Amino acid sequence: MYRLGFKAWLEEDGKFILSEGRAALLRAIEKRRSLREAAKELGISYRHAWAMLQKMGLAVGEPVITSRRGGKDRGRTTLTGAGEHALRAYDSELRRMGRMGGPWLTVDAVVERDGAILLVRRGRYPFEGMQALPGGFVEAGETVEEAVVREVREETGLRTRVVRLLGVYSDPERDPRGHTVSVVFELSVAGGKVAGGDDAAEAAFFDMGRLPPLAFDHQQVVSDYIKARRG
Repeated sequence: MYRLGFKAWLEEDGKFILSEGRAALLRAIEKRRSLREAAKELGISYRHAWAMLQKMGLAVGEPVITSRRGGKDRGRTTLTGAGEHALRAYDSELRRMGRMGGPWLTVDAVVERDGAILLVRRGRYPFEGMQALPGGFVEAGETVEEAVVREVREETGLRTRVVRLLGVYSDPERDPRGHTVSVVFELSVAGGKVAGGDDAAEAAFFDMGRLPPLAFDHQQVVSDYIKARRG
C-alpha cells in the first residue's frame, strides 16, 4: 500500500536550523534537563548530540542550551531563549502545515465573574504576549462543549460549566495560521484556582470596562457579549 509522507525542516534566511531529529533532541533536553539523559532517550551518543547542538547554535547565531555548574542545579541543562524560540517556531509551523486546507474547528470561552472577564496571555505564536479569551482547537472525538471546558481547564486551571452558546465566528482572516471557525460559549466557574498553563503564559480576570487589546477577533466577541448582556 502506498503512503504519502513528507519531511519538514525550519530555516531562516536560507540557513537550515532544525528538522525533526534536532527538534526531538531539544524536546528531550526540555523534559530531562540533562543532555546526557536526552541523548540516552533518543538512542544517540553524547558526542553526536553535542555536535547537533553546536550546529544549531551556529545557525541561529547563539547557543541553544545552557548548563549550570554550581548550586542545587549543578549539571542541569536547559534551553536558552534561542533554543526555545527555534523549537516553538518549528512546532508552530508543523501544526500550521497539519491544518492546511481548513477550515478548522475551534472554541473560545467567555467567563465572567463580578464584572470581570477571564483572559489568558498567549505564550506562543500567533499574538504571543497578547491577551485573549481562553480557547483552542477541538480534538477528534469530542464535542465543542467538551472542548471548551477542557481548554479553559488546561489554560486557566478553572473547572467550568457551559451556560449558553454565544455565537460562531468564521472570518477567514481571524487567525494568521489559517482559516478557523470558532464556536464561542459563555461558561460559569465551578471550581479551581486561576493559573496559566498549556499555551497560556498566565491567566487572570480583567475588569470588563478596562480590557487590554485582545488577540484574534476576541475584541469583537467580547463586544457582542456585552451588547447581548445589556439587551
